[in-house]
Order: sequence, then C-alpha cells, then structure tokens
Amino acid sequence: MTRTPSNCRPFFAMFAASIALAILASACAPAVRVTRTDPEEETDLSGRWNDTDARLVAEQMIQEALAHPWSDQARLELRRTPVVIVQLVRNRSLEHIDTSSFIQELQRALIDSGRIGFVASAAEREQLRAERRDQDLNATEQTRKSMGNEIGADYALSGEINATLDRSGGTSIMSYQITLKLTHIETSQIVWSSVKRIKKQIQRAGMTW
Repeated sequence: MTRTPSNCRPFFAMFAASIALAILASACAPAVRVTRTDPEEETDLSGRWNDTDARLVAEQMIQEALAHPWSDQARLELRRTPVVIVQLVRNRSLEHIDTSSFIQELQRALIDSGRIGFVASAAEREQLRAERRDQDLNATEQTRKSMGNEIGADYALSGEINATLDRSGGTSIMSYQITLKLTHIETSQIVWSSVKRIKKQIQRAGMTW
C-alpha cells in the first residue's frame, strides 16, 4: 500500500477543508427566483422615479400639449404638420434620474399621436450628416443621399425634473415636479408650458435614503 508523504498531508487537509467550506457556502446561499412581469404593469418598489413614472408623465403631458390651441394655430399658419424637436430635460434633483429614458418616452408619445412631425436630436443629426458625407464618397449616384434636405423643426420641447423628500419617522413623502415648455424656434415665443406633480408616500421601518 502506497502511503501519502507526511509533508503533503497538510496540503491535502487544507484542500479538503476548502472544498468543505465551498460546499457549505453554496448550501447556505439564498436561492434566487426570477419572475417575468408585464413591462406595461405599474410597479413601484422604492418610491423613487422609475420607468412607469417616465411613461405615464410623458403620455399625460403630451396629450395636454396636443389639446392646447397652439397645435391648431400652428397648422393654420404653417399649412402643414408642425415639426418638433425634443431638447434637454434637466434633472434638478439630488436623485439620480435617467432623463434620457423620459426623453425617449416624450418622443414616442409625440410620434404616436400622428399630429406632430418629429426630427432627430442634434447628436443624432450629426451622425446622419456624417453618414451622408460618407455616401458622397462611397455610395452610388442612384442611392446617394444629398446634403441640405433636412426638415427643420418649428418648435423645441424642453423641461426639467425637480424632487423633494419630506420624512418623519418611518414615513416619507417623495414629491416630483416635472416642467415642460414648447418654444417657437424662430421667434423664441413659449407657446405652451405645463407642470405635472407626482407625490408618493412610502412607509418603511428603518428606511435610509
């Protein structure tokens, strides 16, 4: 019978102990359960700004904007569908808010209305211009897209998001104020503005923000 050298015994003992610890740790680790949910379902786990807030606020405020007289007046003056660009929506709160997702929701609501033309953002237009410059050199004459044919926006939509937190004991009130305004690009006249407020009450023992 072959015997294990005595100088190897500590190594094997440590190896066996590490395996035992790994097995014990995996046995004690909490099981993870993932459940798919409907993306359109309203969910709010923390009380903070989330994708549901972005979608609902965008839809409500765009509906309000389209119901305002500026829309019909613009159609009469322009004799065509008015064209809008969404500019910056600034986060003025101390909370991290992904304003880009809110801007995307505003764009979607505008396009889905069928009553407003919409143009890409400044950054997206620069990418398209670079593509057209590349086509000037590399694309065939039949498929080449020329410069100088962009549709200029008539109005610019911009806004900001503010948030305040009021807390007493285990109860907190999270308030959001979303402001949007629509400005005529040529005259700088503000033709529409609106404020939307969201207030959430959160009750949680020992909550830390």
